[in-house]
This record gives sequence, structure tokens and C-alpha cells, in this order.
Amino acid sequence: MARVLLTASLLLFGAAGIGRAELPPMGVLPAAITDPDLARSDYIENCGGCHGVQGSAAPAALPELRGRVGWFLCTPQTRAYLIRLPNVALSRIRDNQQLADMMNFVVFGLGGGSVPQGSAPFTAEEIAHERRFALSSASLTAERARHVETAIRQCHAPASLRQLFPVKGR
Repeated sequence: MARVLLTASLLLFGAAGIGRAELPPMGVLPAAITDPDLARSDYIENCGGCHGVQGSAAPAALPELRGRVGWFLCTPQTRAYLIRLPNVALSRIRDNQQLADMMNFVVFGLGGGSVPQGSAPFTAEEIAHERRFALSSASLTAERARHVETAIRQCHAPASLRQLFPVKGR
């Protein structure tokens, strides 16, 4: 029983990523987050099951967030894309400030050094506006690829952003 609990704990907290590149450091959370503990908890509950509790070591074939997601703040279109993703726009979190706080945790906390200098945190008003345009008929893979190319071309994001997961040594 103790071995099962230890294994589950290691998986939950990212030990499954052993052998992968070391995780980049967490970023500084903006003061705009009204409740950082709730924002982190909302991320773990709503996103961590697929994207990993630390934004890495995702069990599903989804993009890694840790040290990378901040690049999507580089243009108004790439920024809006993050909020229009179905699991964000149609989230069970109905309070727009609470969702803004969670997304600020994701982008500034997990994204860390990938956030372009001077990027503004998400606001409740921005969340309310972008939620109305949830991506539903678009290919999410094609949409992501388009925004990744924008981030690389216009914001000098690394070409490795094209990969779902960073390759060690790049």
C-alpha cells in the first residue's frame, strides 16, 4: 500500500519526467491575481490532469506549458487563442475573474521566462469577451500551429515551440 501511494505521489508531482530536461523555474505571478492559491488549485483541478501538475510531463499528447506558454502573449491574436481554447472558454469556472486568475497562473507562473517583457495579465473583461469566440469548428492542431508560427516569426519564440514537448538539449 505504501508503495502504491509513493508511486502515485511521484507521478502527481512530476517524477514521471525523470530523464527529461529539467523543468524551467516558475515565473513571478502578477499582483493582478486575486487569490494565487485558488488560481493554482483551479489549474490543478481543471488542467493538471492532462498538462501535468507542474505544466510538464503530460500524459496526453497535449502541448507542454512549463517555460513555453508565455510566448502566446506576444500578439493580440495569440493571446486571444489561449482564452478561446474550448477547455478554457467553456470551462466550468464561470467567474471571469477566477478564470483570469487561473490563466495568469498558467502563463506567468508556468510560462515563466517565456512571457514577453511588458505583457499585461489577463483581465476579467478580456476573459468575458474572448469566451464568446470559443474555438469549436476549427482544427485545434492547425490553430495552434498557426499561432506558434506567429510567435516564432513576430516575437522571436524558439523554433522548438513547434514541438509539443521540448527536446532535451535544445
